Amino acid sequence: MEGMEIERLFGGIYKGRTVLITGHTGFKGSWLALWLQQLGARVVGYSLRPPTVPSHSDLLRLPIVSITGDIRDREKLEKVFLKYQPSIVFHLAAQALVLYSYRNPRETFETNVLGTVNVFEAARKTKSIRAIVNVTSDKCYENADRIPAYREEDRLGGYDPYSASKACSEIVTFAYAHSFFQGCSKKPASRLLLASARAGNVLGGGDWAEDRLIPDVMRAVSRKRSVPIRHFKATRPWQHVLEPLSGYLQLGQRLLDGERRYAEAWNFGPSDKKIFRVGEVLALLKKEWPAIAYHLVTDRVYPEAKMLHLNCSKAHARLKWRPVWGIKRCLQKTAAWYQHYYTAGKLNSYRDLSDYIQDAGKKKLAWTR
Repeated sequence: MEGMEIERLFGGIYKGRTVLITGHTGFKGSWLALWLQQLGARVVGYSLRPPTVPSHSDLLRLPIVSITGDIRDREKLEKVFLKYQPSIVFHLAAQALVLYSYRNPRETFETNVLGTVNVFEAARKTKSIRAIVNVTSDKCYENADRIPAYREEDRLGGYDPYSASKACSEIVTFAYAHSFFQGCSKKPASRLLLASARAGNVLGGGDWAEDRLIPDVMRAVSRKRSVPIRHFKATRPWQHVLEPLSGYLQLGQRLLDGERRYAEAWNFGPSDKKIFRVGEVLALLKKEWPAIAYHLVTDRVYPEAKMLHLNCSKAHARLKWRPVWGIKRCLQKTAAWYQHYYTAGKLNSYRDLSDYIQDAGKKKLAWTR
């Protein structure tokens, strides 16, 4: 990747800026830190230690400021904000697992709701901040297992603690936006713009979290074992991790430019016309790595949504955001990443980012110009 060429992406707005990422040691956060570092940003990460060994964050060893901390620790969080004076905050820190939330509901709500409040309070006290992108989840909607895809104006809710906590985070975002930031009538020219981004079921190399489809499959194949599958017919908005990240970065660009009309909620999901079930994803993945083996189990201790789809027409029309890779390309890249790691001990992360940017350029997407 050519440094100067990459730094011009997103209008060059991240070059030389201090960007704070909460949750930078997580799967999605580590990929975002990599991309921002390549964009020329001064990246400051605030997060717990990675919950898994290995972890993508540790393997990357990025030259960024990395601070170990909990977003529930309000005083420490505020000190970090005030010390580093970021221009924009990407808030990704969260308890992100559905099954874990059933076992630890209090921790889930404290992290995902009060942790978000702490981030917003720290931002209120930091004059340098111009924008916040709060990353929630596609599961923030009240899921009725329906076929029509969910739009940003649909009802929020959640039948499990994780989904409910993300719906609460969205409500907190709306309240802070209208009470203190862009929607406050007493401060019509507020310095800080706040938006939320809803995406989920991201795939890609470097994820080793428990109770996630791809990490479970890759752990099993690396040990020459068969992986148990609980929800063979469930559907999800499958997409490569770089897809929503391009949306977050594009949204952040608009907020940093002071464009208030983008300070809203946004869906970022795949554009595949076909709805892919877990079983179909596994079949495609097995074509890329024939050694993959799986078997069905019926020990469903906790319920999970069977169907979930996002309508991203708002992001398409107003942000001019579009996905780059379809499901087959996504799974090719994901399988190749893990195969290369397990056979050679090396990462494809830089190559995948470069290929993604090149493919986006061929499609002449707005953020590549």
